Amino acid sequence: MNKEDRLFIGFTGDVMIGRLVNSQIKNSNHSYVWGNVLPLLQSTDLNIINLETALTRSHDLALKTFNFKADPEHISVLTKARIDAVNLANNHVLDYGVAGLWDTIKMLQMAGVKYAGAGENSAAAARPAIFTKCNIRIGLLGFTDNEPGWQATADTPGINYVSVGDTEKIKKDIESVREMVDLLIVSIHWGPNMRERPNTRFVDFAHFMIDGGVDIIYGHSAHIFQGIEWYNGKLIMYDTGDFVDDYKVTPAFRNDLSFFFVCEVDKKEIKGLKLFPVLISNCQVNLATGADYKWAISHMQILCSQFDTEVMENGEVLH
Repeated sequence: MNKEDRLFIGFTGDVMIGRLVNSQIKNSNHSYVWGNVLPLLQSTDLNIINLETALTRSHDLALKTFNFKADPEHISVLTKARIDAVNLANNHVLDYGVAGLWDTIKMLQMAGVKYAGAGENSAAAARPAIFTKCNIRIGLLGFTDNEPGWQATADTPGINYVSVGDTEKIKKDIESVREMVDLLIVSIHWGPNMRERPNTRFVDFAHFMIDGGVDIIYGHSAHIFQGIEWYNGKLIMYDTGDFVDDYKVTPAFRNDLSFFFVCEVDKKEIKGLKLFPVLISNCQVNLATGADYKWAISHMQILCSQFDTEVMENGEVLH
């Protein structure tokens, strides 16, 4: 896929490799979870995920309903798929306390995987991941509106928390990196579960971010995908759903279906977006086929109609 000064970026829904997925990895191999999507992941120039699992052996369990952790050595699950960067601003990175966060960051650093959205204090949590691929300089900021109690402060570790509508915080973080990069991506873990459509507050906040200098908004959290909007030539993926997990499937919402989102960019503009429908089953993601493929595409077409975005049967998103 590589072309000089042109970049293909892969985005996935939430990646949760803890619990039963962690056990499956132990019983198979570190490529198992990616199924037949692995060659596609390996064909892009850059891959970015939301990592919904602490990589730790900590037993400092946070008092919450669901806690996810994977064995630290399972960092190689990410490197097998050429994951270049992860968002850590979410409601699971501190499931096993600050020790779990430190372990996760240590493993990412050792593997050369960049991260954004969490750190030793508020400045570190707001710090962008910056890298250059195909002669294009990219910045990644991570945010979440989940778990306000985990918010990093000036002298305590945590996540880069932002409430939807907090334009002052988001504007400051965007301005801190905008002039340093050709392409600015915001990865944001926001909103309630199983919501098919973003409400006006989320749409307005997304537009504010784009108007402030963001090129791509990469949303996640709902466990199901939402519509896609082209806004002033920029890309908003309101929610990318799930990609790897062991979750119970809700038939009405089909949270086992989503996409691998591949965005083509150059230094000046976003050239296009292609969707590859995927299906989660037995702690593994594979390319969707038959009725599953058709359902994913047709449902995305319905959701995108809210934004006058046209999705072709082959997954191409017109703009």
